[in-house]
Amino acid sequence: MLSFIIILLLHVSSGLHPFFVSITEIRQNEKTKNLEVSSRIFFDDLEKTLEKKYKVKVNILKPENPRQVNELIASYLQERLQIRVNGKLVKLKYLGFEIEEEAAWCYLEAPQTTLLKRLDIEDAILFDAHPLQQNMVHVTVGNKRLSTKLDNPESRYTFQF
Repeated sequence: MLSFIIILLLHVSSGLHPFFVSITEIRQNEKTKNLEVSSRIFFDDLEKTLEKKYKVKVNILKPENPRQVNELIASYLQERLQIRVNGKLVKLKYLGFEIEEEAAWCYLEAPQTTLLKRLDIEDAILFDAHPLQQNMVHVTVGNKRLSTKLDNPESRYTFQF
């Protein structure tokens, strides 16, 4: 989290993108076993990527059609963020987004019935937009938190619990 704040301050103070980064947090809810996923993405990068991919003007801050913006974000994230639990692909349900500073927090979840022992992730968010994109991934299961950094084009990693 601290690294993202530093990056955010650099971004805001410079007016430029010195580098490109997103942060995805995955947490297994101890009571429900569901995966709770949040991805923090610079909203201007996300807008440009959605516009290029879907050939439609996107304004995340003041959308003319909020439903359409949510559908575009959901479609993009479900394509670019894949999670396998114990070897089985899980369907991520998009819940929505909110803006904080210069970033969009995008929320997803996946119902689970078993304890997570192995998590295979493919996080290629914005890899199609920026050759220098880096995606930080943090996974928390119980009291154990593991992290990795994915540098474009390397989008896959396996966490063992």
